[in-house]
Amino acid sequence: MKGQRIGISVSKKVGNSVVRHRVTRLVRECFRLNQKYLTSGLDIVVVARVAAGVSDYKKVEGAYLHLCGLHNIIKESK
Repeated sequence: MKGQRIGISVSKKVGNSVVRHRVTRLVRECFRLNQKYLTSGLDIVVVARVAAGVSDYKKVEGAYLHLCGLHNIIKESK
């Protein structure tokens, strides 16, 4: 296994389909732009919470990177 994969789950509680797809696009973009900083060979599953429906990109990216740090999947800088 070479690269990372991501699975995104956004419940109907987050909002209507437009809001859910927006959240999915935001999370996918966070994953794409920060993929080089993560350990390779991972399958990442993201479950969006209700607060993500009204969040902007910076908040979503900050939460994503925070969780990656908590789970120790960010590569060590050398």
